[in-house]
Amino acid sequence: MRTGSPGARPRLARHARLTFDPARDRHVLLTPEQVTVLNGTGAAILGLCDGRRTVAEIVTELGDRYDRVDEAEVRFFLAQLTARRCVEAGDG
Repeated sequence: MRTGSPGARPRLARHARLTFDPARDRHVLLTPEQVTVLNGTGAAILGLCDGRRTVAEIVTELGDRYDRVDEAEVRFFLAQLTARRCVEAGDG
């Protein structure tokens, strides 16, 4: 199952880590090759990627936090990070 599909259960790849960088005052995604500075929404999405929640459940939870959540944008964000091998489909 593709990570960006509604029934997928995304999780961070083993080599990726979501953390808060006090020097930048932002959340970052750390991988061996790079540091990706995240906006608040990106950090919120990745914070919910635990391999238990489906993409649809992540979108629902984000909808409880924010006024407007576009499922297609969440799926696109996850697909981009999957292509970079930062996110993978969980076993559920």
